[in-house]
Amino acid sequence: MNAAPACLDGTFRALADPTRRAVVEALGRGPASVSDLARPFSMALPSFLQHLKLLEECGLVATEKTGRVRTCRLKPEPFAAAEHWLEEQRGFWTRRLDRLDAMLATMNDEVGGEPDPPPQEAADKDMP
Repeated sequence: MNAAPACLDGTFRALADPTRRAVVEALGRGPASVSDLARPFSMALPSFLQHLKLLEECGLVATEKTGRVRTCRLKPEPFAAAEHWLEEQRGFWTRRLDRLDAMLATMNDEVGGEPDPPPQEAADKDMP
């Protein structure tokens, strides 16, 4: 397995916070001003700006200032990298579990029996 790129650490750290995830969801609907993004949160603007700064530092969000308005938008590259890494992990574990299923089926065939029913099914058979 390859080590995850360092940029993934920042992406997952940023997405670990519910406020930052909500900002990402809002920006998924399109660019927005900082004041529009901050409005739904019950926190002081400087606190909100710290969240926004972290999103910018890890590359998830880009901001552009036009006059007095600072507009934010999502940058897709870090999301694509995270999705790629998650797909690699899903593939790895799917292959491992498929091999485990095959091994258990082979073992069951060698023993020559049917697999034991789950505990609830066994209990149901014992009842009149």
